[in-house]
Amino acid sequence: MRFPVYRPRRMRRNEALRRLLRETVLSVNDLICPFFVMPGEGVRNEVRSMPGVFQLSVDELLKDVREVFDLGIPAIILFGIPEHKDERGSEAYAKTGIIQQAVKAVKDAFPNLLVITDVCMCEYTSHGHCGIVKNGDVDNDATLDVLARIALSHVRAGADMVAPSDMMDGRVGFIREALDSNGYSHIPIMAYSAKYCSAFYGPFREAAHSAPQFGDRRSYQMDPANSDEALREVALDIEEGADVVMVKPALPYLDIIRRVKDEFGYPVAAYCVSGEYAMIKAAALNGWLDEKRVVLETLSSIRRAGADMIITYFARDVARWLRET
Repeated sequence: MRFPVYRPRRMRRNEALRRLLRETVLSVNDLICPFFVMPGEGVRNEVRSMPGVFQLSVDELLKDVREVFDLGIPAIILFGIPEHKDERGSEAYAKTGIIQQAVKAVKDAFPNLLVITDVCMCEYTSHGHCGIVKNGDVDNDATLDVLARIALSHVRAGADMVAPSDMMDGRVGFIREALDSNGYSHIPIMAYSAKYCSAFYGPFREAAHSAPQFGDRRSYQMDPANSDEALREVALDIEEGADVVMVKPALPYLDIIRRVKDEFGYPVAAYCVSGEYAMIKAAALNGWLDEKRVVLETLSSIRRAGADMIITYFARDVARWLRET
């Protein structure tokens, strides 16, 4: 097929033709909207490094979730900011913990909305690490029981899906066993399977108050230089019972999303993280980029790479923009 017989521009000439040939379609059904929830009433604190994103009390959360529901976004994911922290992150699994309160409130108000909960300890521990610290290091095996306890407490509060983000070896299996043995075999697990130790998490740590108080997370989050390792991580999580596997961050790891999808054919989630949001938002606020076009192009690229669902702080904006088209 050579010019002039084949002219690709023929099929780009107008919007109707472009729509007919469009290979990747971004839909509101692909979106998961994240929220940060904290104790109190009437709390709506904007995150300095994430314009338009707020720390919310449960009453304020319900107002924003109403908008999510009305826009047709199928799911939210909740991150908790506790009132008190300790070495073991005990508020993470407390019956009256902030996530447990939020889940119950959301499910009471919006029973048909899918509520996913982040299962980790970093927001709840005084040291800011994702597990039990012993002798200055995170003890993988000592952490597993706590993570299972957190997941079970979320499900008992009404969570529809749990998403362990800690990157401890074996945690999916421990959580699966805890759920199954307590009558929750129907609850799916979305595993943060290929979670990289990324510089793009900075704004999230401000929003969730989860920065480590010493050291870093390189001993349990993945090296950004590695690709084959991601496939091994994903394979382990699937073997242990994960129903959805996640790649995080999204945009710098499109190659990983593609490899995971091709290798396993499993449902793949991608987390378009806080740093990705902050970069686009800052450039748009300065007039350097067209926010709508850049966001839609970015999320379409993540879908094109193989992601079936995208966690994004732009979820509500995208849902509104898609309604306009």
